[in-house]
Amino acid sequence: MTAGTVAAAVAGGVYRALRTRPRPRGLRTNYAGRTVDLYAGPAAALGAAAGTAVLPLPARTRCAAALAVLAAGGCGAYDDLVGADDPRRGFRAHLGALRDGEVTSGAVKLFGIGAAGLAAGALLKERPVDRMLAAVVIAGTAHLVNLTDVRPGAAATAVLALGAPGLPVGLAAAPMGAVTALVADDLGERTMLGDTGVHALGAALGVAIVAGRGRAGLLAHAAGLVAAAAYGDRISRLVRVLSER
Repeated sequence: MTAGTVAAAVAGGVYRALRTRPRPRGLRTNYAGRTVDLYAGPAAALGAAAGTAVLPLPARTRCAAALAVLAAGGCGAYDDLVGADDPRRGFRAHLGALRDGEVTSGAVKLFGIGAAGLAAGALLKERPVDRMLAAVVIAGTAHLVNLTDVRPGAAATAVLALGAPGLPVGLAAAPMGAVTALVADDLGERTMLGDTGVHALGAALGVAIVAGRGRAGLLAHAAGLVAAAAYGDRISRLVRVLSER
C-alpha cells in the first residue's frame, strides 16, 4: 500500500471510530452557528503519521516526519481543548501575555511546534544553519495552513494545493492522503480539522519541503513564511473572501 492510501485509510478509520461515541468537549459551533465535531483533527494527524511510517525513505527522514506531525498535532490539540474561549489571536497577543507572566495555549503551540521543528530539522540536516532554517520552514508551514482555516474546506484545499506541486511525492502523499479522506465531511460542515489537524498537516508539508531543498531553497521558503506570518490577518481575510465566492 502507498503512503497516501495508508494515510487515507487510517484517517478515515479513526474519524469514523471517534464519531461513534461523540463527547461534548469534541464539539464546536462553527462560523455559521452549526454544531460540528473536532474529530477530523486527530484523525488527520494519526493518518499523516501512519502514512509516513510506510514510506521507502531513510529512518531519520521518517522519524522526522512522524515527530513533526505528532508534536504539532499535540500542541494543536492542547489549543483546541484549552484555548477555545481565548479571544487573543496572533503572535503578538500571546507573546504579550507571556511577558505578563501568563502562559497561553497559543504560546504553548508557538514554542512547542518550534521545538518540534528544531528536532525534526536536526534529523534531516547536518549543518546548524540548515537545521535552523528547517525549523522555520516546518513551523512556518504549520502556521500558514492554520491561517487558511477560516471556512469549511479551506485548510484542506490549502493542504492539497501546497502538497501537489514541487514536493517529494512520497512525503507529500501522507498529508494529502489523510486530508482527502476527510475533506467531504469538512465541506459538509459535519467536522473541522481544528488546530490539531491544520498544524499536523502543515508540519508534514513543512518536512516535505525541507527534505527536498538545499540551503538556498530553505532560505527562500523561510523568508516567504516569515512574511506570511507578518501579514497573517490579511492572508486569512483573503482566504475568507475567496471561499465565499
